[in-house]
Amino acid sequence: MRKDNRKHRPGNKLRRRFVALTIGLCLCLTTRAQMGEQYYNLAVGINGGVNVNNVSFSPSVRQKKLLGANCGVTLRYISEKYFAVACGAQVEINLSQHGWSESYEDFPQLQYTRKMNYVEIPFLAHIAYGRDKGMRIFLNLGPQIGFLVNDKRAQSGNWEDVTEGIVEQHEKRIENRFEYGITGGLGAELRTKAGNFIVEGRYYYGLADFYNSTKKDYFARSAHNTIVAKVTYLFDLTH
Repeated sequence: MRKDNRKHRPGNKLRRRFVALTIGLCLCLTTRAQMGEQYYNLAVGINGGVNVNNVSFSPSVRQKKLLGANCGVTLRYISEKYFAVACGAQVEINLSQHGWSESYEDFPQLQYTRKMNYVEIPFLAHIAYGRDKGMRIFLNLGPQIGFLVNDKRAQSGNWEDVTEGIVEQHEKRIENRFEYGITGGLGAELRTKAGNFIVEGRYYYGLADFYNSTKKDYFARSAHNTIVAKVTYLFDLTH
């Protein structure tokens, strides 16, 4: 009988933090300060990049990083400017690939990969420092939701002979298609007359389990962790 690991799972505390972050973000974006130069900038564009994925399992599953693609559209609105600091909001609609990959050094013939494709929508508070034209640095932070479109499995080798490790996840269907979590990142932006060119690194921490996680289920946790490297091009609609 496996040991119950549910005391280690984030549970309701992290889900409450997710709700609190969402409320805080809304309050931040609707509160207007009384000082500083008024600044209105609406920009739209495209983004693309690479995900470095793994999954937080409990009980744990031996993994290596899985690379996946992400791409989509970005809409950003900056409503205020406090001296050299600009504050606003950013929303994206992305196609993004998550999942995990397994391999064992002692059994190199054994390979397993699960690729999971999502439509994702991050809602981000955007804070930037720098000149209106030229180089800026910025912070993006906020909640993210997603919906699983499809998933694919690739497997090789005779896993029935494996006496170590966990294989319960191999034939298990995805039980929860809705995904949510917290994402944030730092980046740099070059603002020019030809448009705005952006590079950014992000981290996504999933709070939703894609396998059921009640006491009767095998996994107490099964959530995505992703490092994202992306580039974005935006052009101003209003300025």
